[in-house]
Amino acid sequence: MNFLGNPPTPTAAEETPLANDGWFPDIDLAKLRATARLDGTVTPERLRHSAIQAVLSVNTELSLYKAAQLVLGHAKLEDVPAPEVDGKSVQVARYLRAVYSYTQADLVERYRDFDTTGAGDKKAEKLEMRDCELRRDVRWAISDFLGIRRTTVELI
Repeated sequence: MNFLGNPPTPTAAEETPLANDGWFPDIDLAKLRATARLDGTVTPERLRHSAIQAVLSVNTELSLYKAAQLVLGHAKLEDVPAPEVDGKSVQVARYLRAVYSYTQADLVERYRDFDTTGAGDKKAEKLEMRDCELRRDVRWAISDFLGIRRTTVELI
């Protein structure tokens, strides 16, 4: 008999990569799960669903950038000239950060606890703060990707 509170984390073989549009990189769901520290409570189906929504949103937001790079002859994001960190393009790293953060934010919103005690309320507040931080990370990753400022300040 198994007394674990959480189902076991799926193996990499159980999570096939999410094929992207051919220009942006595919999403390795096992890497996303490891990076985001997601355990077995997030089923492979739910992770895939949230990741698809993240890819759709981020790809839509970066569609003009993609079009401009295609005109310049860059067949994939990896082909766009950019500095490298750890042997990989910083643009790819920023893209993945946006997708991973968006996926996590989506999951946090959907995995609220049903506990209505005082402890449950505090846990929900922490999740809400985490959701805001993850959405901020999406915005910052996209701003960095596009080379625009993270904050716009205007005096009235």
